[in-house]
Amino acid sequence: MGGCFVDMDVVIFGGGAAGLWLLDELTRRGQQAVLLEANALGTGQTVAAQGIIHGGLKYTLQGLLTNSATSIREMPALWRECLDGVREPDLSAVQRRSNECFLWRTDSLSSRLGMLGAQFGLRVAPQSVSKDDRPEILRGCPGTVARLPEQVISTVSLIEVLATRNREWLLKIDPARVVFEYGEPGEVASIRLDDDVALHPRAVVFTAGAGNSGLRRRVGLTGEAMQRRPLHMVMLRGGRLPMFQGHCIDGAKTRVTITSEMDSSGRTVWQVGGQIAEDGVAWDEQTLLSRAREELRSVLPNIDLSSVEWSTYRVDRAEGIVPGGKRPESVQVRREGNCLTAWPTKLALVPQLVAEIAEAIAQPARRVSEGLRLTPGSVSSQAHRASVAIENLPHDWPRPTVAFPPWETATRWLTSDDLAAPSQPAALPKAA
Repeated sequence: MGGCFVDMDVVIFGGGAAGLWLLDELTRRGQQAVLLEANALGTGQTVAAQGIIHGGLKYTLQGLLTNSATSIREMPALWRECLDGVREPDLSAVQRRSNECFLWRTDSLSSRLGMLGAQFGLRVAPQSVSKDDRPEILRGCPGTVARLPEQVISTVSLIEVLATRNREWLLKIDPARVVFEYGEPGEVASIRLDDDVALHPRAVVFTAGAGNSGLRRRVGLTGEAMQRRPLHMVMLRGGRLPMFQGHCIDGAKTRVTITSEMDSSGRTVWQVGGQIAEDGVAWDEQTLLSRAREELRSVLPNIDLSSVEWSTYRVDRAEGIVPGGKRPESVQVRREGNCLTAWPTKLALVPQLVAEIAEAIAQPARRVSEGLRLTPGSVSSQAHRASVAIENLPHDWPRPTVAFPPWETATRWLTSDDLAAPSQPAALPKAA
């Protein structure tokens, strides 16, 4: 098999927030790096995320400074510096939905206790808001209302900005044509993109979310390393919905988390997550939407839902495996051979993940030799290896576009009149 080989420091698979941020970091350090994406950039978790740069709120609701809270509480300040353009990567062009979230509780005892816990251990602690200063939608809430200085960003805008900064190093690939040449599991010698171009990497990084599992198998890493924690998210659009970002807490849970943005037709769109999205995994669309309507009316007494439209989407949070399927407490990076598999766990933790990967790559690693024994069916080790600069990659190679957010791709929207009572009514599951 002929063609030219391009020597690379790092080849990244997966164009979500983690992969693109890592690419930006490596190229700024002067490393030869490319990112390969099979779909649109941000497909899956990134564009489906609500965009809140968490500082550990949900992990302190029991009044304890957990390991999860400790790992994430520095992130809002770091992100703020990037969004202000005073730290690399310069994200000053990223669209900010808000510089803060509102935090409110219902009048239940568990909700009161959760609000007390939320004051503990945060770098960005909530500040109480007087009744006169509350947004209109929270005026009817009987409990405490606070401001929490956590930014909310457009994840699509984040992807667009990072992609624009690194466009020449982004390549759209056809997975069916990609061939890995490896010897021992996880020791990648080359990655052939088609009959004419192959990459010869020092390190390979998988940041493809749920796609990491399949990529690992293709390089001989058969051990299960990934778990999925699903969500069934709710969307509302139109009507009299205000732009609003916030969490309603109840005990140790966020009862609902609401973020909002304008869609391409100028309508306000809400994404609703939190406990309702976790419970909704077991429900069909009709049941979830009926329950979500009840929840929103309960936690926001002033809300007018008479003319909104409703939809849902499902998304899996792909993470490194944890015993018992529990949520990981921080980022996860696995190194096997010259391959690194990475999951940020939360959008806010992407900078921490990138720092750990960059440090791991900088450590000496055994370079895969050309004489390495190859697995059956892999590319011949005698292929022509012309060492050329990355600039010699084909300039007309297809580049990936940016994925649309879920409210732009949803094809089924229901009116409030369409939301009949659930066929098998049951009480909402109690917060653990």
